[in-house]
Amino acid sequence: MCDTVVRVLTDRVLFAKNSDREADEPQVLEWQPRREGLGGNVRCTWLEIPQAARTHAVLLSRPVWMWGAEIGLNEHGVAIGNEAVFTRERVPPKGGLTGMDLLRLALERAASAEEAVEVIKALNAAHGQGGQCGYEDRGFRYFSTFLVADAKGAFVLETAGRDTAVEKVVGTRSISNGLTIGDFASAHSDVVKTSVSACRLRRARTTALGEGADSPREFAALLRDHGQTPWPAYEWHRGAMRAPCMHGGGLLAGSQTTASLVVELTGQGARAWATGTSAPCISTFKPLRVETPLDLGPVPSLTPDQSLWWTHERLHRAVMKDPARLAPLFLAERDTLEARAFAAGADAQALWNEGRAAVERWTSLVLAQPGPDTRPWAARRYWARRRAA
Repeated sequence: MCDTVVRVLTDRVLFAKNSDREADEPQVLEWQPRREGLGGNVRCTWLEIPQAARTHAVLLSRPVWMWGAEIGLNEHGVAIGNEAVFTRERVPPKGGLTGMDLLRLALERAASAEEAVEVIKALNAAHGQGGQCGYEDRGFRYFSTFLVADAKGAFVLETAGRDTAVEKVVGTRSISNGLTIGDFASAHSDVVKTSVSACRLRRARTTALGEGADSPREFAALLRDHGQTPWPAYEWHRGAMRAPCMHGGGLLAGSQTTASLVVELTGQGARAWATGTSAPCISTFKPLRVETPLDLGPVPSLTPDQSLWWTHERLHRAVMKDPARLAPLFLAERDTLEARAFAAGADAQALWNEGRAAVERWTSLVLAQPGPDTRPWAARRYWARRRAA
């Protein structure tokens, strides 16, 4: 489950996404350079397709086991986020492109938002979508909806099988795990699964927050929102899926936010900020650019290691036992660090280095504060089944 929101202003476009996936599924920030004279084929997650003659430089946030990406930005200032959508059409169990593959392919091949929409439509028509989309739940498959933006504007592109619908964004628009484009949604939406995903609740929340957000930092705050409560409100069946900052804890559905990205798109170029971690509510957004790869340390593996993602996950899993008591131990320091990150001329590499050191320090501080797990029984049971970070 995911949420992507955009606000089209007269002088810029603000874009943000929380990627919500399984709790033990790390996500990696990755730079891919521009490439020329390619041809041949490219192997995507489950399918090999003809490669383009050239690809653009891209910044991607992708699940470590996938070729495709959940969120990304390219050198031309095109940003895309995708969401799973539940439709009446059957998703093929094998073959086909995933929505994440389509996102990466569009960023690599398109120099504008309009071009990216056409790339996704053409590839979806030619190859279709299909194959495993879940990490632990290998039977989890879905079609995708996309929010595609550049400095001139944004589009929503929805799919159901090889059918598509496109709508230009005016003002603020949010997408989640349900179809939203008029007759297309009426014809294709799976009403039951869409309702279980709580997407309408989150979409209403992120739209309202986006309408009042005028800066990248306010869009980062939007991604940290827990709805009507300061910290996660859990339901036994789907955990904290009612709000954009999602935490695992449901016995039937247990998504949580595993990566977050904020982008500001202007005629002068694009700026981006990412956490490189789960749980934006206790993470630090730090600056990055497509044209300047950074050293973020080891790429996370599928088991706990010393990467930033897993290092922060140790902090996250400790804090969420009692966030109202434990998070205030370090959030003031987090906010001071982050204020520098959103300032003009920020030293990106230094801020990522400081952020990593701060996570290790905060983890030691939190672990030194014993106390009970205050989450409801279903959330405690959910986490008892997860591997230790």
